[in-house]
Amino acid sequence: QVQLVESGGGLVQAGGSLRLSCAASGRTFSPYNMAWFRQAPGKEREFVAAISARSGSPIYADSVKGRFTISRDNAKNTIYLQMNSLKPEDTAVYSCAADRSPVVLRTRPQQYDYWGQGTQVTVSS
Repeated sequence: QVQLVESGGGLVQAGGSLRLSCAASGRTFSPYNMAWFRQAPGKEREFVAAISARSGSPIYADSVKGRFTISRDNAKNTIYLQMNSLKPEDTAVYSCAADRSPVVLRTRPQQYDYWGQGTQVTVSS
């Protein structure tokens, strides 16, 4: 079992930056692919970014490509999401997730096994 706790959310003006963190406990998460998802009010949860356990290679949703960067520090059992050039449409609850079967990087929420509670990101115009 892995417990995930996000932090770093908040209120920021459009064009600003935030860095989210997701700390894992319970067992090492180094074998797991990790991802960030977000959910805005009235909308379905959507994929943001994922990072490979084996290679550290990332993938991104088109909507955040070039603005967001996912990274991981296995020694600290933590992943990060650096968010730059934020837009009001980035406003959502951001959650991290872990995939126990890291064959390929996945983008659907139902493919992930462990979830954090989420952290609110609000971007004002």
